[in-house]
Amino acid sequence: MKAIVFTEYGSTDVLRLKEVPTPAPNDDEVLVKIHAASINDWDWAFMHGEPFFTRFFTGFLKPKPTIQIPGCDIAGHIEAVGKNVVGFQAGDNVYGDLCQSGFGAFAEYVCAPETALALMPPSMTFNEAACIPQAAMLTVQGLFDTGNLQAGQKLLINGAGGGVGTFGVQIARTIGVEITAVDSSMKLDMLRSLGADHVIDYMEEDFTRNGQCYDLILDTKTTRSMGDYLRSLTPSGIYVTVGGSMPRILQALFLGSWISRTSKKRIQIVALKPNKDLAYMNELFEAGKVTPVMDGPYELREVPEALQYFGKAEHKGKVVITVA
Repeated sequence: MKAIVFTEYGSTDVLRLKEVPTPAPNDDEVLVKIHAASINDWDWAFMHGEPFFTRFFTGFLKPKPTIQIPGCDIAGHIEAVGKNVVGFQAGDNVYGDLCQSGFGAFAEYVCAPETALALMPPSMTFNEAACIPQAAMLTVQGLFDTGNLQAGQKLLINGAGGGVGTFGVQIARTIGVEITAVDSSMKLDMLRSLGADHVIDYMEEDFTRNGQCYDLILDTKTTRSMGDYLRSLTPSGIYVTVGGSMPRILQALFLGSWISRTSKKRIQIVALKPNKDLAYMNELFEAGKVTPVMDGPYELREVPEALQYFGKAEHKGKVVITVA
């Protein structure tokens, strides 16, 4: 099979399209023929070997052989099932996040445990399905599990034009929330069309200094000090980060417990539970309440170019890779 492979850390120059053996499923796995995949922040960081401490898990000097095919989000159909698999059968259309099962999305085939997959709704395309797993789980768990978002509250999404943000605007709209979306000027019209009540061009206005306060800030960038974010929260507001600058995330980790002891405000970090809420996303999709925003698609051989584009943060929604 064809796959994007990297055997050293670095820029997109380390990525190669190669012929590698097609995997065979273990007893508790299925073999998926991949039709589409999508790019996440983890792919960019993983390729660069960042943050450095993660190399203790991924390989200190170079990626471990078992994870040399990057990519987490997949959508495809099942070609074969292991003898202990009970939830799927050959021919099923499935999608999911492989971040806890060895990555491998940027390839023609991958083996995955059945717990990493869910059935696709009949009306969902492979490209749409590939957009959902990681970004939508971070969104749902950030808004509700961690952020406790309620109808009538004021929500700000920082970095709203990417995968998490575009899902966040649409999902928050379904429960009646006042939504402010922050991103670059080129994405603001798109965010309005998704349902944002207010939009802010971060190059023109600093949302932490405009006097507005929010019940929940969902942050995909985490580039500011925690003091800036706290200033923009209501007295019992919650700040939730799903990713971004590692030094700032560490600051959130260390300050979070102290802030909760000294005020009613809270600082939280989403601990991703992969694939936990795919059934909920299926419901929203089938009801027409959520439509994945797709950028691309790129072909498998174009993954290096797609990752370069992703690294510039100019994409809207999810950058999609078509495989089959």
